Amino acid sequence: MTTTRRRGPDLRRARSLLAKVKPHRTVAARVEALSALLLGAPYEANGLVGSAETPELFVAPLDRFDCVTYVESVYALARAGDPAGFADELRKIRYEGGVVEWARRNHYMTDWLRRNGKAGVVWPVAAEGLGVRKEKLLNVVPGLPAKKVSLYPVPKSKLRAYAPRLKNGDLLLFVSTKPGLDVFHRGLLVLSGGVLKLRHASRSAGRVVEEELSGFLRANAMAGLLASRPQETTGPA
Repeated sequence: MTTTRRRGPDLRRARSLLAKVKPHRTVAARVEALSALLLGAPYEANGLVGSAETPELFVAPLDRFDCVTYVESVYALARAGDPAGFADELRKIRYEGGVVEWARRNHYMTDWLRRNGKAGVVWPVAAEGLGVRKEKLLNVVPGLPAKKVSLYPVPKSKLRAYAPRLKNGDLLLFVSTKPGLDVFHRGLLVLSGGVLKLRHASRSAGRVVEEELSGFLRANAMAGLLASRPQETTGPA
């Protein structure tokens, strides 16, 4: 029996999506528009291909997502000027130095935030006076050495005070209460009529959905949330 290898970046779909958001001049506006265009796409768990023992494949189908690939695809498209630019941006967002290797993939979101912060893709939304220090030992990815990290998530109880600092297109990351893991889920913030909403690839719903952030917070135990903001590109958009 033959197996079908997952395809690389879907450049035809990328071209279509980019054409639809061309009138939007800022990265944040394109994030909002693109994340809406992808609502309803099926959820696919473990969409990335590669491990410590098997070669990494660069994939980006744009018609199915998990919570990581949804965010990465939207941000890469929002920063791109053309389909080739989308592939370049996605490599830079997903892998350290843009090098497609399993060991260079951002397996933990603390690595994702640190590396993409240095690359100018995102920047933390200030949480001074609200964030609470959490020390975690990350050790849930087979093949990677354990490492200690410090996080400063904002507790759910302080969201009302944090909300005025948030903007459309911000990346929200939900910090896990489980040992060994930093972030258990992520999605994109949308402000609609003064209501904070979350667009994300939902495993339980089986698709990309939009829901009120307050409802997601009530339904999920967490150590708090982190937020980062997409940065403008210096090249053509």
